[in-house]
Amino acid sequence: MKCRLLAAAGVALAATLAGCATAPPQLYHWGDYQRQVYQSLNADDTGPQEQLQQLEQQAEKARAKGAALPPGFRAHVGLLMLRLGRDADAAAQFEAEKQAFPESTAYMNFLLRRMQPAKAAQAAPAEVTR
Repeated sequence: MKCRLLAAAGVALAATLAGCATAPPQLYHWGDYQRQVYQSLNADDTGPQEQLQQLEQQAEKARAKGAALPPGFRAHVGLLMLRLGRDADAAAQFEAEKQAFPESTAYMNFLLRRMQPAKAAQAAPAEVTR
């Protein structure tokens, strides 16, 4: 009887301690990033400028906590900047994504190459045909 009581107390203590264990820290600061991506893909009422402001706030929160931004965050910010005509800022975001996540290099290089024809067309004067 005494042995069963001690065993039950041990099980109760173990369950209590397991319930009080803290969760491991998250690897990345996700914040509202996933909701932002969902909104941008579903073409809700928020425009790219508002989405960009919200993501910049999330980045500030991550920096304040010393947490890393999740994969794709900088690329998504870069795509929003492209939509706003901020090509140089977008390219910087794509480069930052490559640095943070080398596995994204192929896709980031693809996006950077796609930006080149647009820059070349803007820089070259229009030819006049007769």
